[in-house]
Amino acid sequence: MDNKESQSKKDAENELTAKEERYTFDENEGQQDNLSDQDAAIEEELQQESNEEHAEAANEELRATSLSAEGNNQAPRSGNGKIWAIVSAVLAIALIIVLIKPPFGGSGDETVATVNGVNITQDRLYDELVTAGGKATLENVITQELINQEAKANNIEVSDADIDSEIALIKKSFGSDEEFEATLAQYQMTLESLKKDTKINLTIRKILEPKTEVTDEEIQQFYDANKGTLGTPEEIQASHILVATKEEADAILAELKQGGDFAAIAKEKSIDPGSKDKGGDLGFFGKGAMVAEFETAAFALKVNEISAVVQTENGFHIIKKTAEKAAVIPTFEEKKEEIKKQLVATEANELSEAWMTEIRAKAKITNTLSPEASADPAASTDPAATEAPAAQ
Repeated sequence: MDNKESQSKKDAENELTAKEERYTFDENEGQQDNLSDQDAAIEEELQQESNEEHAEAANEELRATSLSAEGNNQAPRSGNGKIWAIVSAVLAIALIIVLIKPPFGGSGDETVATVNGVNITQDRLYDELVTAGGKATLENVITQELINQEAKANNIEVSDADIDSEIALIKKSFGSDEEFEATLAQYQMTLESLKKDTKINLTIRKILEPKTEVTDEEIQQFYDANKGTLGTPEEIQASHILVATKEEADAILAELKQGGDFAAIAKEKSIDPGSKDKGGDLGFFGKGAMVAEFETAAFALKVNEISAVVQTENGFHIIKKTAEKAAVIPTFEEKKEEIKKQLVATEANELSEAWMTEIRAKAKITNTLSPEASADPAASTDPAATEAPAAQ
């Protein structure tokens, strides 16, 4: 065998080996793509369920606190309900993609990352984002657009003042701004995202309120059933000195009986960091705010009377009652408009789900990510003809 024949044989063997390697690589890549598609589908389903549960839990807590702020735990929800849950379950998810291809400007084949020399293009990233959350995000945008168009058709506007008022109502039920902000953070929400959700909720409420009917009899019935919770409960103001042992408390009580200054002793000896610098003052509080032993002793005192030593899970207290406010039950006339507003909002909430279904059925919607979700009463085959006009 001469050198030429030997070289030809080697070339043929090399080519065969290269083909086998390419075949093996393509086969593995194809299998990997199939697995990736399956994993992506499973991940998308789990993520969607998780997002819906997470957002609904957040909204349920915020709805509950909004009602508590109005001083009526048994009051109907103020326009928050099923449609609020439907919209907010999507709105609470951050908008992570822009549904106009390519999403980053320029051509879609531009490289956004490399892995061991293999390029990842903008198009590939876009497709992954659409797979992960594109359908839910597009449905969110469609829903917002339908609501905006209905609001425009009905001359409905929600002002920044309206939103701020609703947010203030929610905040009021929390002990502090810090607690409110911590709750938002817990549910991965921001004040801006809450305001956005609130604007949509208020828009729906304003659209549907004219369709409600609330009678004077219904208002009276609600007042009669809930007047005990519509007013201000009994409250007292008290100060205390907290120490770790019974012996310390007995010695302080003896000092007070001999004319010792309560506030001065509290500043010097109390171990309660929240009140000692204020002379032990706890401010006004109602029943249920303190531990049972402390509450019973404090409410039993007369104004300026000092208690015996009271033991609680926190230590040993000496309590001084400094002021009191009797419970106030408002009259029907004082609460009539507030009750009417609540009942109207509740009725609007009950209408909201059917209303959303109705406006969606009437709309001409083209959804290229979920064609089965498209609504087109005119049955047009031209996407451009069926797309709803953008709200101005």
